[in-house]
Amino acid sequence: MSSVLTVTQLNRYVSFKIKSDLKLKGVAVKGEISNFSVHYKSGHAYFTIKDNDSALKAVMFSGNFSKLKFTPKDGMNILAIGNIEVYERDGVYQIIVTEITPMGIGAVHTKTEEVKERLRKKGLFDESKKKAVPLIPKTIAVVTSLTGAALHDIIKVTQRRYPICKLKVFPTQVQGDMAERSICNALKLADSSDADTIILARGGGSIEDLMPFNTEAVAVEVASCHTPVISAIGHETDTSLSDYAADMRAATPSAAAEIATPDKHDIVNAINILAERLNKNIQKKLQGYSSEIEIISNKLKLNSPQEKLSVSEFRLNTLANKLSLSMNNKIKKNEFVLDKLISQLNLLSPLNVLGRGYALVEKNGNVVETAEMLSQGDYVNIRFSDSLVKAKIVDRIDDIKGDV
Repeated sequence: MSSVLTVTQLNRYVSFKIKSDLKLKGVAVKGEISNFSVHYKSGHAYFTIKDNDSALKAVMFSGNFSKLKFTPKDGMNILAIGNIEVYERDGVYQIIVTEITPMGIGAVHTKTEEVKERLRKKGLFDESKKKAVPLIPKTIAVVTSLTGAALHDIIKVTQRRYPICKLKVFPTQVQGDMAERSICNALKLADSSDADTIILARGGGSIEDLMPFNTEAVAVEVASCHTPVISAIGHETDTSLSDYAADMRAATPSAAAEIATPDKHDIVNAINILAERLNKNIQKKLQGYSSEIEIISNKLKLNSPQEKLSVSEFRLNTLANKLSLSMNNKIKKNEFVLDKLISQLNLLSPLNVLGRGYALVEKNGNVVETAEMLSQGDYVNIRFSDSLVKAKIVDRIDDIKGDV
């Protein structure tokens, strides 16, 4: 049995073996640059050199990097010269690059651009075909890995902004050989659900890690979804074919959740504003209706039978009062005239003459004006001013000049 080594001892041994192999010094490697970055403090350049099947970590220290007459970029095909060494801490072998010569655009980048152009010509990326993302969704479908940070970020942002929204997760592989088919299947399931919006998300990674989202099949599946799709693949600077095919692109998974959900505070404020506006409109309407009701009520009152009856009754009372007043005046006037006539009549009345010592003789209800109207034996009434007496004619004396 061989001796037991620690990890450090093993990595150090492998590092020594590789450094001592002259064939691994001054190695020239060609491939495509990906995941290129420069450390802001040290100035060292870190990147990956890859071909269609493999990838190699690479480091170019600031001393050599500062001498380059061009700026390396992702997708650039290069020839790198350097020594193969082991980074003992991580147990990873890498090439320490001393020189870089550009060789044109890399094969992977070229292939991606060819697919992008083909899909563009088919109209897959046309803005006119983009669907609007609902402002207030009930359900959001999330197509991503269950173990990635993207899902955690989406859940966190959604709960903060719009906690009543339901999240349905459709898990998928996001890298590796099976990722392309897995993503397409998850998108189909999400599109057939009751979701209002689909978020297709993956956290940051190298170009190799993001390759499944740069395939034609995934781009076509994204564009075929009837549900609006927000694509959030990689970091802010990464743009995949699924981003172009989606209805909206987000810089990060968190940004996708921001786009897909409204802010609850904005909704509350909007509701308050609408409620206040609605209340004002209702009050205005009520005031208008109240005025109309008052006008109609007045018209109805003026034209109602009761009102007409009251008016007629008032007019009748007025006419009755006028008639009564007129009749009273007429009666008083006639009474005055009658009194005057009575006074005149009294002056001419025989009864007044009787008061002066005269008497009135009546026979059979008729006034006896002359003695010739009487005969012996007739009965007469003799009316004095204060009484009436009956008498019988005993004799008639024609010569009133002699003695009786």
